[in-house]
Amino acid sequence: MKVILLEDVKSLGKKGEIVDVSDGYARNFILPKKKGVEASAANLNTLKLKKANEEKIAQENLEAAQALGAQLEQAAVTIKIKAGEGGKLFGAISTKEIAAAIKEQHGLDVDKKKIVLDNAIKELGAYEVKIKLHKDVAAKLKVTVVEA
Repeated sequence: MKVILLEDVKSLGKKGEIVDVSDGYARNFILPKKKGVEASAANLNTLKLKKANEEKIAQENLEAAQALGAQLEQAAVTIKIKAGEGGKLFGAISTKEIAAAIKEQHGLDVDKKKIVLDNAIKELGAYEVKIKLHKDVAAKLKVTVVEA
């Protein structure tokens, strides 16, 4: 019996795949536990429409990430913070502070979890921070830390 999987099933396949299983396995496990549906013409058409819709949404997300990445590449952020002798900061600049500065200075929403700091920012100066917007899109933002 051909079955369309609605979720990942270990040792059988991933969500959205069409797999061939024995009739008993389908009737007693896959169908009752809602892990899949029979691969009828209507269900195959529904699967095709879902895949097309998911691809369209993924493409829109990629385009939005690319547009945001282009804006961030052009932008620069200045963060004012107290510092001690020799330009050492009291504490460190976090991704949360960088995200807040982007929002405040440019009006762009960037999730703090997408900001990647190679090393903690603990001194005054200019830094280049990587922002991972999408699995295929990464932008570099210029961050300048000055004394308040």
